[in-house]
Amino acid sequence: MICNQLRNMSRKRKGILTSVVIAVIGVVGFLMTLSAGKGVEYCAHEGAAEGLPHETYLPSVPDSIYFCGERVPLERRDIYESLDREMIVNTFAHTNTSLILKRMTRYFPIIEPILKEEGVPDDFKFLSVAESNLYDIARSPVDAIGLWQFLKSTAKEYGLVVNDEIDERYHIEKSTRAACKYFKKAYEEFGSWTMVAASYNGGMRGAKNMMNMQHQSNYYDMIWVEETARYVFRIISFKEILTHPERYGFNIKDTDRYMPWDIKTVEMDSTITDLAQWAIDNGTTYKRVKELNRWIRQNKINNIHRKSYYISLPNE
Repeated sequence: MICNQLRNMSRKRKGILTSVVIAVIGVVGFLMTLSAGKGVEYCAHEGAAEGLPHETYLPSVPDSIYFCGERVPLERRDIYESLDREMIVNTFAHTNTSLILKRMTRYFPIIEPILKEEGVPDDFKFLSVAESNLYDIARSPVDAIGLWQFLKSTAKEYGLVVNDEIDERYHIEKSTRAACKYFKKAYEEFGSWTMVAASYNGGMRGAKNMMNMQHQSNYYDMIWVEETARYVFRIISFKEILTHPERYGFNIKDTDRYMPWDIKTVEMDSTITDLAQWAIDNGTTYKRVKELNRWIRQNKINNIHRKSYYISLPNE
């Protein structure tokens, strides 16, 4: 009986001890939860004090905007939402848009005067952004090349030389003039710069087929394949963001922008059998010649017809 009493007391002590342990664990867990909550709250406060972002601020669609002098009908909900989508995409594509902001200082001064000389609206420079992100050696999966993303057949149609040694789709001045030829021809066809931009993506024949099928001539009143449906709004979003970068959180210092190359040009109307040696003879390197003249694709130019080429060299 004494043994039974001892056993019972032992069981009671174990039970009490177990209860105490469970209670202690519960209290500790509760305190840890409170502590963790306070830590998150504190970190959030500390982060806010350091100016770290804790909220996402969506870009605002402007009250009104024009493309090539043609008003974008933002009072229509479908048009507003289409532009809103591209504004969000390109505002939060920080790496890509930041690089474009840096590159535009180098390439827009080349593109802008050519557009003006050719009688093409200045806004078309933003089409080159939508096409290539201003990456001068851009190449698409279907072999569209350069700032204006010309296919080989279209490039030749608009007067560009494309062969194994020379590919003028990489030549910024010449490819820009070729693009202007397209724009002006398309404008004669459509009478609307907005439609011209859409046709650059979908092709003139494709645009005409869509117009005939839908009995419409206004880009904004038509159904397009998704790429073309987004294309014009992508161009317009780049116009807004690149024109007013600070409104969308991009603060690029002038010293961080890519400046135009300081170059001189040398006329060449004969064959170059060794471009690397030719570069050395002209006081530079093969690398610099190739960087400044992307259109030269080989280490030689067989100029059997003695055509004049103007090769850019560093003015150093």
